[in-house]
Amino acid sequence: MENEESIDLGRLMQIMLERKKVVGGIVAGCTALAIGTAFILPKQYESTTLVQTRSAGKDIGGAAAMAAAMGINIGGSSSNASPLNYIELMKSRRVLEPIIDEIEWPDDKKPDAKAFAKKNLKIENTKQTNLITVTATGRTPEEAQLISQGVVDNFLTMQTENSQQTQSLLVTFLNDRIENAKQEADDAAAKLAAFQKEHKLYSPSDQAKLAIEQLNAYDKTIGEMQVAQKSAQAQYDVATQKLGEQKAGAASYNINDNSTVQSIRAQIVAKEVELVGLRQKYTDNHPDVIAAKNQLAQLQQALSDEVGAVVGSNAASLNAAQMEILKNQAVAQAEASAATASEEAIKAKKSEKEAEIGKLPDAMMNYIQLESDAKIKQQIYLSLVQQCEQDKIQEAMESMDIQIIDAANLPDEDKPAAPRKMLIAIIGFVIGCLISFGYGLICYKREENV
Repeated sequence: MENEESIDLGRLMQIMLERKKVVGGIVAGCTALAIGTAFILPKQYESTTLVQTRSAGKDIGGAAAMAAAMGINIGGSSSNASPLNYIELMKSRRVLEPIIDEIEWPDDKKPDAKAFAKKNLKIENTKQTNLITVTATGRTPEEAQLISQGVVDNFLTMQTENSQQTQSLLVTFLNDRIENAKQEADDAAAKLAAFQKEHKLYSPSDQAKLAIEQLNAYDKTIGEMQVAQKSAQAQYDVATQKLGEQKAGAASYNINDNSTVQSIRAQIVAKEVELVGLRQKYTDNHPDVIAAKNQLAQLQQALSDEVGAVVGSNAASLNAAQMEILKNQAVAQAEASAATASEEAIKAKKSEKEAEIGKLPDAMMNYIQLESDAKIKQQIYLSLVQQCEQDKIQEAMESMDIQIIDAANLPDEDKPAAPRKMLIAIIGFVIGCLISFGYGLICYKREENV
């Protein structure tokens, strides 16, 4: 068995003391070299901006509240308002290239956005909070402040432009549907007026009035379902246009064939039918009606969540922005499908009710049907106009996705963030000690071998 080598630490220390001039020279030299390097290295300054993320959600009043109650997604989804998504977007070319262009660079040393972000930016999210810290490094205090503030300003501009573009597209698509709805409402009103003139029938009998009151609940819900379909289709068209060449949507992932989606959609249809029955008995302020609406809203949210999960699991390779647009597209298609199914079920119930009152004279029945159709078409038109106006207001008042808590500071020119001279000197001293120890160990080995 080979003898294990052992080192006499006492002798090693004695050898190093005997050569203390050399050892001291190594330590002093490394330390001096480190200090010299610290003074030679270019100064770097850090500027920090603290921002707080928040959802760019819609105002819940007016048409937006009506749309939310019917499960219509009109944009501004908060699912994309994730600090991690924001951090990645802040490193995008669209945000960084204007800053890079504004800074003076040595010849042929202008970095691309990826290299610039890696060298000059540190963007962090404080865990379990919605706070993001943007720390920028620059060669001068002014440059550091410019980068830190520029990242936040450019990001806010980009988000506002994207949001307003979405709103503008939505308004454009809704305007097309409003024109059609207006024409249909005018045609229905003209048919009713012509019937009244021809049959000299301008006011229904008491029996017909009762029948009309019973059908009003169906008409109101049918109108809501048709508004939901048109609104969802507008949202779908917006997402499709923003996706451009990427032809993907609910059909690509069999959204409407998914068993869980089908189950939730069936529950939504059943709840809509139940709500119609309650509206025939009570006003919208009755506790039972309010409870049914709340349950319906929960089901619609569950549908949106499930569709988003299906798309997310099948399109993981997409970036965050594309993923969000694709989810909005698929959710809009699923909501339109649910609204169509609900409308068909309610129309079937309405037909049953109309059969019950079929004993009325033919002229009176025709009057009821024409008046019902006119009311539905008018309701659709007014609801779409209201929603479109709400979106125009939202476009003009678009809120930012993030708000600045602490603006970018201007670093003190006498207190650069780097180089850290004391730390570099300590590192040089430690390296000198290690080299000295290695030198002493070599001398020790030589002495043993003599």
